[in-house]
Parts: sequence; structure tokens; C-alpha cells
Amino acid sequence: MFSSKTDQWSTPQDFYDKLNDEFHFNLDPCADEFNHKCDMYFTEKDNGLNMNWGGYCVFCNPPYGRQINKWVEKCYNESKKPNTTVVMLIPARTDTQYFHQYIYNKTKEIRFIKGRLKFGDSKNAAPFPSMIVVF
Repeated sequence: MFSSKTDQWSTPQDFYDKLNDEFHFNLDPCADEFNHKCDMYFTEKDNGLNMNWGGYCVFCNPPYGRQINKWVEKCYNESKKPNTTVVMLIPARTDTQYFHQYIYNKTKEIRFIKGRLKFGDSKNAAPFPSMIVVF
């Protein structure tokens, strides 16, 4: 799970449940038939980057690979639509261009996670810090 063979990091269920209690998510745009967190979800085949998220409360834990910047931009843009809230779980990489272009001073809230999350069923913590970004 912690190798470069995958860019998918399955959200810890208890962590998601606490966020869901607060936000009441109804769309997961980065999922599959096994790990989706909402009844409404988009798979890799659906390509959530090309879908309309307007009017939803979105939980987005995107692939953490080379296209993460596209997901951050999409979350920012979709959040501008009426009645749309987007909450992202991403690595806390404050040195990136996407952080400064779409997150820093442009979001409702940034929550830095204390410690490191254990994604999926892993017994080991992630090799990076995480943050919640609320658009």
C-alpha cells in the first residue's frame, strides 16, 4: 500500500464517519464499487473530473499521484457552484503550486491532521501528513 505502485489511499472508516456526521456527504467522486463512501459515487471509468458535482456535499479523497493538482482544481471550481460543499482529504503538501493556487487563502477551512492516518486496513501509518480542505 505504501509503494509507488498505487496512488489510491482508502479513507479510514472511523475518520470518514466523524466527517460525515458533520457534513452529511452525498457524493464520492473518487471511488469504486468496493470502497465508495456515499450511495452516489463516480468510478475511475466515470471520471469524476468530467462530471458535474453541483448541488452535492462532496467527500473527495482523490488519487494522490501526478493528477492530484487536477482534483484540487476541480474541487475548488465545483465548490463555487450553488449549494455545493467539497471536503478533500489530501496529503499536507503546502509547498505545491496547487496548494497556493487553489487552497491557501481560498478555502473555508484547512484542518491539519495530528499524526499520520492509517489508510485502508493498513497497520502502518502513511508516510506523509494529511489535511482536510473544506471548500
